[in-house]
Amino acid sequence: MTIQKLEELLRAGESEKLDYKQDFLLDTETRKKEFVKDITAIANSKGGRGYLIFGVTDRTRKAVGVSDKHPSEETVFQVISTRCDPPVAVRYEEVIYKGKKLIVLTIFKSSQRPHQILQTGTFYIRRGSTTDIARRYEIASMLQDNGLISYETTPIRHACLDDFDKNMIEEHILSRFSPDEKSSILILESMGFITYNNDTKEYNPTAGGLLLFGKSPQRFLPSTGIRVEYNGRVTLFEGNIPTMLDGIEKFISEKASLKNYPIGAIYEALYNAVVHRDYWDATRETVVIIRRTSIEITNPGAIWNTDGVINMEHDIYPPRRNSWLYQRLLLTDKKDRFLNSPIGIRTLNDSFEKYGLKVKYINLIKKNLFKVVLPGTDDINEI
Repeated sequence: MTIQKLEELLRAGESEKLDYKQDFLLDTETRKKEFVKDITAIANSKGGRGYLIFGVTDRTRKAVGVSDKHPSEETVFQVISTRCDPPVAVRYEEVIYKGKKLIVLTIFKSSQRPHQILQTGTFYIRRGSTTDIARRYEIASMLQDNGLISYETTPIRHACLDDFDKNMIEEHILSRFSPDEKSSILILESMGFITYNNDTKEYNPTAGGLLLFGKSPQRFLPSTGIRVEYNGRVTLFEGNIPTMLDGIEKFISEKASLKNYPIGAIYEALYNAVVHRDYWDATRETVVIIRRTSIEITNPGAIWNTDGVINMEHDIYPPRRNSWLYQRLLLTDKKDRFLNSPIGIRTLNDSFEKYGLKVKYINLIKKNLFKVVLPGTDDINEI
C-alpha cells in the first residue's frame, strides 16, 4: 500500500468498510474472537473492499504503531482460516508511517457472503463504525445476492392453494395449455409458483407465486405493498403485483396536477422498483411521494457494488436482485410493462432530457434503500 493511499484512509474516518485498532495482538482467545468478528463484519458489509488498520488510535487517527509482539502474516491467515466460514480473503501489509510500524489488512470484496464465526455460528456486519450482529433478513439478502437461496421460490407453509386468485392463474398461465387438474399442478410446480411439502403431503404457494397471483399476499408477506403519498394523504396499495400496479396507474392518471407530466416515467421507476426491491426486508414498503418539487420512489434494497449517488445513465444493466420474478413478469404481465427493462432506466432519463431536467439515483447503503428522484410537477409546468 502506498503512503498516499494510507493517508487517504486515515483522513476518511471509520465506516462500514474501515476500522482502526491501536494495537494488534492475537495471544488470547478473547482477542482472536474479536479479531475474526471485525474481519467478518467488514467482509459482510455492503460495498467494495475494506480495511483494518492496526497501530492507529480510533478517535484521533494518530499513528502510534503496533507492539513488537504483533502476529505474523502466517498467524493471521491461520486464525482466519480456522475461525471464519468461509474464510475471508485478506492481504497483510506492514507499512512504516512517520517512523511507526502499522499493519494494514485489506479485506477483499467477497462473493461468498455471508461469512460466519465457526465457534459461535454468528454473522456480523458493520453499522457505521460499529460492529453488530446481522439480522435475519440481512443474512437472507446476502445469501440471495450470491445465488445461494431465492426469496421468490421460498415455500410459504402457512398459505394454501386457495390463497391464489385462480382466475388470474387460469388467464395468465393455464389458458395456454388447457390442462386437466393434475397437469395444472405440474405446470405451476415446474414454474416455481407452488412447492410440495413432504411432511403434510400438500402443495403450498411460494413467495413468488403469491406476489404474482395471491389474493392477499400481504397476509403472508408483510410490507410488500406500495405506499403512495400525494397532497399530504397516504394511500396504501396491496394485493399481487399486477393488481397493485393497475391501481396505482389509475390513481396517478386521475390527478390533475400530473396532466402535463410524463407519467410514464413514474410508472417506469415503479416497475424497476418492483423488480429490484429487497423482499427479505419485511419492515418497509416501496414508497412513492409525489410533490410539486420532486417525485421520489424509495425502495428497500441498496445496490451493493457501488456507493452513494450513481450514474445509472452509464449503468443501464445493473445487477437484478430478483431475476426469477422479472422473468415470470415478462411471461405473465398482460400489459407488457416489463419488456423495456433494463432499458427502462434509459427511458427515465430520456423522458426529461427534452425539458433539460435530470433524474437522480441515490444508493443509501447504510439504510439498505435505493431512491429515484424525478423532477417535480412544478419543474414541468414552468417550462
